[in-house]
Amino acid sequence: MFDHIRSADRVVLFLSTVLLMDVALLPFAASVLAQAFRDGHGQRTAVVLHGAAFAFLAVVFNVLWGYVRRDRRLLTATIDSAGVAAISRRFRLALVWLAAGILLGALVPAAGVAVIAVFILYYWLPVAGEIAAARRRRRRGHRT
Repeated sequence: MFDHIRSADRVVLFLSTVLLMDVALLPFAASVLAQAFRDGHGQRTAVVLHGAAFAFLAVVFNVLWGYVRRDRRLLTATIDSAGVAAISRRFRLALVWLAAGILLGALVPAAGVAVIAVFILYYWLPVAGEIAAARRRRRRGHRT
């Protein structure tokens, strides 16, 4: 997402700060989760906490992306409307996916962790619109 943001205003800086604050919470939530599974106590609560930390991150990503998408002057020219839509879909999917992981984790902790783990793996995959843009940039680079 940040590859496509050309400039930042106060709102982008504030939301980025909130995003980083939640990123700083993730190791703590992971530690609580690991300890709960090690001890065999509080697993449901730990999965919900871990999932909630990721869900809050997803909410902030959605708000931040919604803001820069709405105000196109903040976006680079390297992303077209199809790429913007693809990123938007992925961020909205995160909200549903993580909510499902949290709810499942409250009932069956190991299954909730699995859903959240697969979510993390999914986000390592590139967005379709970004792949096409990267190929175009590579082709232009080879011609010059």
